[in-house]
Amino acid sequence: MSKQKLFSPRKLLFAAALAAAAVAPSLHAQTITAVMHSSLRVLDPVMTTAHITRNHGYMIYDTLLATDAQNNIKPQMAESWEASGDGKSYTFTLRDGLKWHDGAAVTADDCVASIKRWAQQDKMGQMMSAQMSEMKVLDAKRFVMTFKEPTDLAVRALAKPSGIAPFMMPKRIADTPANQPIKEYIGSGPFKMVVAEFRPGLQVVYEKNADYVPRKEAASGMAGGKNVYVDRVKWIATPDAMTSVNALVSGEIDYLEQLPYDLAPIVESNADIKVQVLDPQGYQTVMRMNHLHAPFDNKKIRQAAMYAVDQESVLQALIGDPKYYKTCAALFGCGLPYDSQAGAEVTVKGNIDKARALLKEAGYDNTPVVILQPTDTPSVNAQPVVIAQALRAAGFKVDMQAMDWQTVVTRRAVQADPKAGGWNIFATNNVMAEALDPLRAFGVAANGTQAWFGWPNVPKIEELRVEFSRTADEAKRKQLANDIQQLVIDEGVLLPMGQYFVPGAFRKNLTGMLESPAPVFWNIKKSAS
Repeated sequence: MSKQKLFSPRKLLFAAALAAAAVAPSLHAQTITAVMHSSLRVLDPVMTTAHITRNHGYMIYDTLLATDAQNNIKPQMAESWEASGDGKSYTFTLRDGLKWHDGAAVTADDCVASIKRWAQQDKMGQMMSAQMSEMKVLDAKRFVMTFKEPTDLAVRALAKPSGIAPFMMPKRIADTPANQPIKEYIGSGPFKMVVAEFRPGLQVVYEKNADYVPRKEAASGMAGGKNVYVDRVKWIATPDAMTSVNALVSGEIDYLEQLPYDLAPIVESNADIKVQVLDPQGYQTVMRMNHLHAPFDNKKIRQAAMYAVDQESVLQALIGDPKYYKTCAALFGCGLPYDSQAGAEVTVKGNIDKARALLKEAGYDNTPVVILQPTDTPSVNAQPVVIAQALRAAGFKVDMQAMDWQTVVTRRAVQADPKAGGWNIFATNNVMAEALDPLRAFGVAANGTQAWFGWPNVPKIEELRVEFSRTADEAKRKQLANDIQQLVIDEGVLLPMGQYFVPGAFRKNLTGMLESPAPVFWNIKKSAS
């Protein structure tokens, strides 16, 4: 009896996706086939901070404002904005030529509804809403936001590029309750989603939006003209990192969003492939604890866990090559405007003896620590292993639970006890563009069950964040950011585990790749191989 070669379902699905991509050139001469850092399942960009859903959002939606490569705020869907003399009101005017993918004109009503829905979930949006006294439509192209105190928070919030980016949607879709997923995927962005070809976890296909009218300015960061030069973009999932790299080398795919560090030598010497860090501000990896349940409802036990973890160990396991990482105490980024060393004695170098002493002092009762461990996404699968080793060395009982990243994204929203499907620790990454100040950094918010997953409740942090939002004095902002960082570390709200930079890899027949905090597919041209 002959032996049959067995293939996993995931590999068979990948083979099918590649086969479909292989015939695409004859049907669509300009198709970019890409492998992103994660497969796409969640399509509503208001429901999650997951970067893959944000990336999807930038394909089909647009934003009123945007930040360029120098972090300057620029108009995007807006033609302009105007502040009142007292600094309390901001009037936004939409530019001409804006259409939804179904052909309807974009109106101020759509934008107001979109802002309201987004602001219920985004931490910066929540603060903005709390300070706002009114938001109203003036006419089809204009709306005004009025605040209780002078602040430029509206402009900064609507320009934020990540976390939950403030994407605009048609009013009928934006009227969906913020805690329920949308069911239509219609934006006004440079691409349209080909819904009929969507296979959750396997592939998603976008086609050029022929009705999109780009801005006239050159593309820069997330701002400027979003000119599309290809017919289609296809994201496909692969069963493992080696398969992704081999597909890039063979020309079966065009673009790999995140090149695994250990596999970089395979492509760096390939004359047909370019390796480039496309986000020079980089990433920050962080550890999050659940404040609602034992053992991390105890501040000293949270501190013990933080003391146990060593940044260098995390970064070595995650990246390995020191040219792509640096230890960093700054919660808001080393070398960025709000760089601070507050709490460095906790965050940078592990101290197992201190962790053990704190556990003893807190009377830790051996409650298991449930750590969520994604196994399918290289950018987040090493941190939990290092964290678990450090916690065990400090005296914690650890329960590692393996799952794919999309399951982590779903599971971390569960507030139930860890014994009933909840959790105690997960690790993730932020692009620095979404963490460079106390307002953008959604993991810093500490307003209880309204906070990001983990739900810390530290009123003093919220008081300082509001004060930060209301001051225009940059020196005062720096001091407030320092004070917030100290409190965040002391209370165990968020543990920064270092900064790093991610190389992407793409075939050299792709040109026009932009440096930006989120991967974008406008401005890219594809020539014959």
